[in-house]
Amino acid sequence: MSLVMNIYYTGKDGSAKQFAEEMVRSGIVDRVRAEEGNERYEYFFPMDDAETVMLIDKWRDQAALDAHHKTPMMQEIATLREKYNLHMRVEKFTKID
Repeated sequence: MSLVMNIYYTGKDGSAKQFAEEMVRSGIVDRVRAEEGNERYEYFFPMDDAETVMLIDKWRDQAALDAHHKTPMMQEIATLREKYNLHMRVEKFTKID
């Protein structure tokens, strides 16, 4: 069983895309992908909403996600989210393999 989160970051004047670009450039994305239990961490840009970025965030199980949420990296992500003044909406799904 996997957990999948669709996380929508919305901002203004391209800030959501800038956030995603900085997440990649800073190496945070690679560090998340290297964490035990991460199965997918990938950004997408909706064609009909230039101010939103969607992240598909997939984890092996709740324990792996909980461990990720306890890492210092979460503060780095929160700091970037604040820097770009983004609002977040999350959809959580359970995928039964």
